[in-house]
Amino acid sequence: MGETRSLNGFTASVRNDWTKEEIAEIYQMPMLELLYRAATVHRMFFNPREVQQCTLLSIKTGGCTEDCSYCSQSVRHKTFVKPTPQMKVQEVLEAAARAKAAGSTRFCMGAAWREMGNKKNAFNHILDMVKGVNGMGLEVCCTLGMLSLDQAKQLKEAGLSAYNHNLDTSREHYAKVITTRTYDDRLQTIANVREAGISVCCGGILGLGEKESDRVGLLHTLATLDEHPESVPINALVAIDGTPIAEGGAAPPDIWDMGRMIATARILMPRTMVRLSAGRLSFSEGEQALMFMAGANSIFNGDKLLTTPNPEFNADTAVRE
Repeated sequence: MGETRSLNGFTASVRNDWTKEEIAEIYQMPMLELLYRAATVHRMFFNPREVQQCTLLSIKTGGCTEDCSYCSQSVRHKTFVKPTPQMKVQEVLEAAARAKAAGSTRFCMGAAWREMGNKKNAFNHILDMVKGVNGMGLEVCCTLGMLSLDQAKQLKEAGLSAYNHNLDTSREHYAKVITTRTYDDRLQTIANVREAGISVCCGGILGLGEKESDRVGLLHTLATLDEHPESVPINALVAIDGTPIAEGGAAPPDIWDMGRMIATARILMPRTMVRLSAGRLSFSEGEQALMFMAGANSIFNGDKLLTTPNPEFNADTAVRE
């Protein structure tokens, strides 16, 4: 058991030995009690008035060979997304400068690939992007698919702060969502990133047809890693026409689903940044405020997350104020 803190009669510890039964008990608490406990834990480890702003830029859109059933960028699905070439280094640096001017402290670059593989020229350009963004004083994050240990070490040397690689859902539900990459493939990339000394950003998506037990299972996997992720993105499904998940009619998560997931994540991983990610536009400003009360303390800003809409910079400023 790691660091322990107490406030208002509650004690919270950083621990990695949670059981699924313990997590389910927390997840199923009466909502107001769960929110109060999560908000209390949040105040033990963070300033509740501080929210990290992150900007995500798609540096290579579409053309991915994976079959993720929710993703508009897969070549296997007929969606509005058309493959585009990788952005030039200078274009990315200009976007990073705009993000910093708008208040972002972390800049994340995403590419629609299964893995970097032997894309040496593309990877070298990404290393230049990382060096350039790092030189601006921003935290730098990438999400590039599966990553080898050697590639992770090169990114670390270039100045990468964090690497995003989501698990998406529980191990049990995973095969119903994705078949071209295994759960263990994802965990191996996370291990490579951590071994290279890069912070891990890893979370999931609500609305993939999962059961409550799958949400508990995802949280269990994250909270029992040898070291908790530095940040956990919680996404609400944005069902995109042409994707199997949209055609299957999966029910999107409501505010109570999101609140429970965020609050439980906050209690289980008290030192972790819990990030509101895709799907925020489907919730009102009041509902988003509840998510912050539940323990979220990071957001993606800007008008787009890869291919899905997102609140504009000015709208986020209004909510926080």
